[in-house]
Amino acid sequence: MLDKSAPQAGVRASGPLAGYRIVEFAGIGPGPFACMMLADMGAEVVTLDRIGAKKTMKSVAGRGRKLIELDLKDKQAVAQVLDLLAGADALIEGFRPGVMERLGLGPDVVLARNPKLVYGRMTGWGQDGPLAQAAGHDINYISLTGALAAIGPKDRPMPPLNLVGDFGGGALYLVVGVLAALLEASKSGKGQVVDAAMVDGAASLMSMFFDLTAIGRWVDGRENNWLDGGAHFYGTYECACGHFISVGSIEPQFYALLREHAGLTDAAFDAQMDRNAWPALKEKLAQVFKTKTRDEWCRIMEGTDICFAPVLTMAEAPKHPHMAARKIFVERHGVTQPAPAPRFSRTPSAIRDPEKVEIGELVSAWKA
Repeated sequence: MLDKSAPQAGVRASGPLAGYRIVEFAGIGPGPFACMMLADMGAEVVTLDRIGAKKTMKSVAGRGRKLIELDLKDKQAVAQVLDLLAGADALIEGFRPGVMERLGLGPDVVLARNPKLVYGRMTGWGQDGPLAQAAGHDINYISLTGALAAIGPKDRPMPPLNLVGDFGGGALYLVVGVLAALLEASKSGKGQVVDAAMVDGAASLMSMFFDLTAIGRWVDGRENNWLDGGAHFYGTYECACGHFISVGSIEPQFYALLREHAGLTDAAFDAQMDRNAWPALKEKLAQVFKTKTRDEWCRIMEGTDICFAPVLTMAEAPKHPHMAARKIFVERHGVTQPAPAPRFSRTPSAIRDPEKVEIGELVSAWKA
C-alpha cells in the first residue's frame, strides 16, 4: 500500500493529499474545478486531453496538473491509460453516462485492473434516471431542485451565476465524495464509484430551506422571506455614488446596531419580523442609504456587528484590506486568482504550475 504521508521523489507537492495520484479526463466546469482543489491540496493530478487541445498554462482551474494529450479512440492509447490507472488512487470524469464504457474505460474494466481505485463521476442529471442522457447546464439542474425558483427578484428567477449547480452542488460534492471514498479505501482496500450529480448536490444544499418550510418559517415566492431579499434587514442597497452595500442584521442585537448607525428612529422599524411591514421598511431604508456614498457607509458600519459589507466587483475584491491581509487572492503569470482554500496549519496547500508529460514516462514512474 502506498504510504501517502511520504510521497515518492519527483512529486513536487505539499498539502494533505501529497502522494495521492488522480487521473482526470479533461472536461469543463465542475470537474476541472474539483481537480484544481485536489491539486492545490497536494494530489498529483494528471489530466488526459485530446491531441491538439492546446490548454492554456495560465488557466486558474487548470493549475497544478500534469498534462497528457492522446487519442482515446486509439486502442493502444486506451491500453496505456489502463496501465496508468493501475497505479492511480482516483479517476475523475465528467462525460455523459455510457461514454467511458464505450471507450473501454468504464468502472467494471478499470476496477478489475485496480480494485482499490476510487472512480469519480461528475454529471448534471446523474448516472441514471429519465434525464440522464439529456444535455443540460447549471441553470437546468438547479431548476429541478427548488433552488432557482427561490432566487432572484419577485418578477422572475435569476441565475446565481453557475455557483449553485456546477460548483456548489457539483464540484464540492464530488471532492467530498472522492475524499470520503479514498478514506474508506485506505481501510478496506476496495475502491468504488462516486456518482456526483449536480441535481443531487444542489438539492442537498437546499436542506435548510426545506427545514424552514416544514416549521412554517419559509414560504414560496421570491422576496417573501428573510433570506431572499424580502426583508429590509437582509439585502443590498444602492448608495449615493451608485455603488452598493449589503446588510444582514438578522439577530435583534445586530438589528439594533443597524438602527443606531443608520439613524433609524422611526417607530415603524420596531416591526422587524412583520412580513407585511417589510416592503415599506425596505423603501425607507433604501432612501437612507442613498444619502451617503459607499465609502462613507463603510467608515460608519464596516467592522461593527451590524453584519455589513460593501458589494465589491471582482476587480475591487483583491484590494480590500481584509482580503489583502489574508492573501485571499494571488497573482500567477499575470492572472489574479483565488488562493487555495481551505487552509491547513501543518500541511499547507500550494499552487503549482502545470507541465506537459508523456504517458509512457508517467506509467513507468508510477510503477517504480
